[in-house]
Amino acid sequence: MADMFLHEAIYRGRDKIEALAIKHLVVCGAGALGSLMTDNLIRQGFRRLTAVDFDRIELHNTGTQLFGKGDVGAFKVDVLKAHCFRTTGVEINTYSKRLEERTVKKFLTGADVAIDTLDNAESRRLVTDFCSQSGLDCLHLGMNADFGQVHWNEGYHVPKDVVEGDVCDYPLARNLILMLVAAGSEALLRYVLEGKKQNFTITLRDMRINLEAD
Repeated sequence: MADMFLHEAIYRGRDKIEALAIKHLVVCGAGALGSLMTDNLIRQGFRRLTAVDFDRIELHNTGTQLFGKGDVGAFKVDVLKAHCFRTTGVEINTYSKRLEERTVKKFLTGADVAIDTLDNAESRRLVTDFCSQSGLDCLHLGMNADFGQVHWNEGYHVPKDVVEGDVCDYPLARNLILMLVAAGSEALLRYVLEGKKQNFTITLRDMRINLEAD
């Protein structure tokens, strides 16, 4: 286990890796952003994670999410939990239930940081409002076509749903997902380790990651 974070520890410092291990993160959504974000964070030193998602895996998820064809039909959080333990030995907590008004408090109470990767405005608004009212730090990740955003709760505006009907029926580029996961992970690390809250926007076509001015 001591060597698992060798390269991150050399880059950031061993004491920084140890600081990440005690923070409790709740990832809301285990789809494209949530599943890959969870995988990335446990590989960087975070050890206490909870994932919330009620969906089962469908075939079209396998191109953009952490899951494979053999996982189709299973609950996303169940497969994510098994993956995390198999790859790093981290046993994450999971809720395979819908995040709604009567459950949001249960899911988020006790967290140090909430991470919103949800795919609909109603659920995002629940998380945004709860975190604002309770003082819980929250990092939002979202995308639309070739545009992505990483934004802390302060000054965040919940976007409208991009499509009517099936929320999966919209353009989604895997490379934008990976760029958002990297930017979101770095934003979280900088906050936990340095106390900095930085917001980013990403545009895929011109390959730009923009740091918003303080």
